Amino acid sequence: MNDGDVSKQIQQMVRFIRQEAEEKANEISVSAEEEFNIEKLQIVEAERRKIKQEYERKAKQVEIRKKIEYSMQLNASRIKVLQGQEELVNSIKESARKELQRLGTDKRGYKNLVKALVVQSLVRLREPSVLLRCREVDRKLVETIIDEAKREYAEKFNVPPPKIVIDSVYLPPPPPANGDEFAHQPYCSGGVVLASEDGKIVLENTLDARLEVAFKQKLPE
Repeated sequence: MNDGDVSKQIQQMVRFIRQEAEEKANEISVSAEEEFNIEKLQIVEAERRKIKQEYERKAKQVEIRKKIEYSMQLNASRIKVLQGQEELVNSIKESARKELQRLGTDKRGYKNLVKALVVQSLVRLREPSVLLRCREVDRKLVETIIDEAKREYAEKFNVPPPKIVIDSVYLPPPPPANGDEFAHQPYCSGGVVLASEDGKIVLENTLDARLEVAFKQKLPE
């Protein structure tokens, strides 16, 4: 083999090695590109999930804040409605109290009312002897109707007239005419309180007590 043949063989070997190297380099490059794309997709997908989770978390926070705000506004509205109802009820109640005050100015009408209240109390108690308590300003009026009230009760139930003792302790006085001190001192708009002789049964039949009963019954309306 001469020098030319040796040189050719060497060149062929070099070309073969170079081709092998280029093919290997291409394989490495393609593999690296694929791994890069896969890793890039994984990173992008992971970031996408993180963004989605963050969005969902913030959306939940916004929804919770909206519910809290709605609940607060709803409660505030309910409180306003309740306050309005209470103010209206109190206004009606004050008007009724003023009307009760006017009853005392109608002497004949108030006298008949007190007698009816005494008879009604006797009917409820059904006691042979009772203690009656009234306002000091009403004592003389009560003394004038006691006998008639006892007789009316006795005739209604065909029983002996009961014994009625007027208590020396009086109910509170009438409320002030201007009504400004209603909440600052005890008062009584009229009526009577009757009790059994032993004090175990007490029937409050004052105008204020009847007003409270009427308001409790009519409060839903």
